[in-house]
Amino acid sequence: MKKYSIALLITCIYTFSCFAQESTTKVSVTYPVYSGKDLGCVYTKTRTVIRVYAPTAEELKINLYDKGNGGNLIKEVPFQKDINGTWTVELSGENRGVFYTVQAKINGKWHNEVTDPYAKAVGVNGNRVQIVDFSQTNPNGWEKDKSPVYTTDNSAQDAIIYELHLRDASMHQSSGIKQKGKYLGLTELNTKNNHSQSTGLQHIKELGVTHVHLLPIFDFNSIDETQLNLAVYNWGYDPKNYNTPEGSYSTNPYDASIRIREFKSLVLAMHKAGLRVVIDVVYNHTAQSEASNFNQLVPGYYHRMKNEIAFADASACGNETASEKPMMRKFMIESLVNWVREYHVDGFRFDLMAIHDIETMNQISAALKEIKPDILIYGEGWAASAPYMDPNKMAFKSSVSRLNNIAVFSDDIRDGIKGYVFDEKAKGFINGNPALTETVKFGIVGALAHPQVNMAKAFYAKVPYADKPGQVINYVDCHDNLTLWDKIGKSAEDASYADKVRMQEMALGLVITSQGIPFLLAGSEFLRSKHGVENSFDKPDSINAIDWNLKFTNNKTYQYIQELIRIRKSHLLFRLRTSEAITEQLSFLKTPEGLIAYILERKEEKDNWKKIMVVCNGLNNNQQLTLPAGEWEIALSNSNMKSVTNGLFKVAGLSFTILCQN
Repeated sequence: MKKYSIALLITCIYTFSCFAQESTTKVSVTYPVYSGKDLGCVYTKTRTVIRVYAPTAEELKINLYDKGNGGNLIKEVPFQKDINGTWTVELSGENRGVFYTVQAKINGKWHNEVTDPYAKAVGVNGNRVQIVDFSQTNPNGWEKDKSPVYTTDNSAQDAIIYELHLRDASMHQSSGIKQKGKYLGLTELNTKNNHSQSTGLQHIKELGVTHVHLLPIFDFNSIDETQLNLAVYNWGYDPKNYNTPEGSYSTNPYDASIRIREFKSLVLAMHKAGLRVVIDVVYNHTAQSEASNFNQLVPGYYHRMKNEIAFADASACGNETASEKPMMRKFMIESLVNWVREYHVDGFRFDLMAIHDIETMNQISAALKEIKPDILIYGEGWAASAPYMDPNKMAFKSSVSRLNNIAVFSDDIRDGIKGYVFDEKAKGFINGNPALTETVKFGIVGALAHPQVNMAKAFYAKVPYADKPGQVINYVDCHDNLTLWDKIGKSAEDASYADKVRMQEMALGLVITSQGIPFLLAGSEFLRSKHGVENSFDKPDSINAIDWNLKFTNNKTYQYIQELIRIRKSHLLFRLRTSEAITEQLSFLKTPEGLIAYILERKEEKDNWKKIMVVCNGLNNNQQLTLPAGEWEIALSNSNMKSVTNGLFKVAGLSFTILCQN
């Protein structure tokens, strides 16, 4: 199943001129709401109780099997109708390891056998639920596992995010990782590339980021887990079972306990390395529409419907879910809570978050913050096309001020830095387009209002949309679209290799030092390429796998990015706590075209730098900058021109420099 082509069909949607009114057909009938917390399978050694929500069913039955695929049907057992649209069945005795499906009879017709949407353990390919004793799925040391501290006051802008597809980390021969493409591959310590440099988990730890964002690891539809001997690949944005880990990343997809234990082992290893774990979640659509488990149990309820048979499709994947409906909202909240409680997950990235309504997102935030106050929540503040709802109720990036403790991606700084994402030839600030200066400045201040940013000249947003620091994710590349290095290669074809390297360093320098939350694509720190493929969602490992030998080839860039991260973490001025502080303490200097320079000035912060100056020259010619009064030292630069003489700083072409006053 293809993810919406080139990441998004529409990348910057603020409002839609029209939206769907609530249907008057049967799909709008009010369904009972079940408030209990016991939907799904509750196992004990003496009995197993299963509760399923199916308010329109005339009958409901459970089909018991001895295997997750094929095998023998042990027996069929009818559910008993219970309160508020739910049905229950009790299986006596020890049933651990048994597989089952549920099947609803609606309007006199038996629907397909499906998994219960609340299933927390499934067999191979996710076609049958497996009854599991979760107390037996914990790796050694799990009971003492704690999330590492990354912030002292729950400020999201203290995070530095590293986005990684699990398989990409280990499949290349240079990774030195034995468990290739598996959860356990990211638990291996002291792995090395061909030049004895660290890779995998140890590399990420040494880089200095705080959070590892994993592309979808829930059970998805596109990979046949019985054919893992083949070179199968997918990003995983096609959800099948939301509450259990994907089987293709486990050493044995046939036994649910193994995939559960191995993902927990990954989280445990990350935490021991001082890293938090964010997982990419895709509640906005299901891999299947009519045949999905949601729709087979409660037709037309969990998705937005244009009429009795037509699915709305803001995801560009065939359907969109209806987060505003009470039982879908309940499902999302309880699913996310389970990932935090059972798997100790530290954050969530919401795919196409604007398909979800603001109220649901705020309820999610409240529920998760109650468990883990410093949890990180962020998402794409757009949709692939207009959701079938009032846009004023949806979680667009323009509504981030109405979202509680939730951040949105800044496509403003992304395209301002490198050029329009959907035109590979388009240039941004770092590759010679000074017309995008104000867009980059808007990104530097974290999408907040600032008196020195001219929003009329900005590329996307014409008004600020954030009202607090930490409400935006600053990035320049991610799994979608061209990698930064490939984009530079296509948009600056005539530039020398050395100039392209400096462009990459400038781009990541701007991301890492701006107000807000920095976000890096794994491997960008050493010029990762996907060989010019911009939508690699189902491409082979030869395109997607990280070549860890690039760390040796481009070690100077790696060390530069590593130092940028260290500097950000060491100086609170890059992570100011209030919008007022950013307005008062961040000031842009008057500069010639193609040059951005700004000062951060210490006030109440405990920082051994009194003032910081960031200077970025996006043109390939040297420029001169008169510095404000005081003794300025160069803390870091990707240029060889590293001297300040008589208050004048000669700024090299294509350079990024941090200066300071002690």
